Amino acid sequence: MPVARLQEKYRREVVPAMMKEIGYKNIMEVPRLKKISLNIGLGEAIQNAKAMEAARGDLEAIAGQHAVITRARGSISAFKLRAGMPIGLKVTLRGQRMYEFLDRLVSIVFPRIREFQGVPRESFDGRGNYTVGMKEQIVFPEIEYEKIDKLRGLELTINTTARTDEEGRKLLELMGMPFSKD
Repeated sequence: MPVARLQEKYRREVVPAMMKEIGYKNIMEVPRLKKISLNIGLGEAIQNAKAMEAARGDLEAIAGQHAVITRARGSISAFKLRAGMPIGLKVTLRGQRMYEFLDRLVSIVFPRIREFQGVPRESFDGRGNYTVGMKEQIVFPEIEYEKIDKLRGLELTINTTARTDEEGRKLLELMGMPFSKD
């Protein structure tokens, strides 16, 4: 199986640059990507069961992998939600699929967003993991505009082995993540 383009860039460019800039003594100290999680929350699935299937088709087309249904942990009477009801979908990408997805995200998807100024710099969690929300799924080239029933947002979480936000930000910058200028 051929190595993903971004995976090769990580080995050849990112690791030496991180070792030089941050001063790691060993290659194994350099932060790396662990996984990318894609998540769609579907509150509308409580009333509309077909929304789950439509969203599943979209998420599977985007990720190229089978989506798993997430279920409500507890009951909330105000939302007519009972524990165990399906309320979302998620996909976790690892290995080569993860690198290929990140490559498509950075080189194809973000440039397709109208008036794109970069992703926010502050969306780190304190441990080097980055989360970004997408307002609509149609920015992905795998989604056919004519076949969607409703615009749905999704959340991307990039998990890294970085210990701090600064290390995680530097890793993602070197991998090509277009952060905003401010």
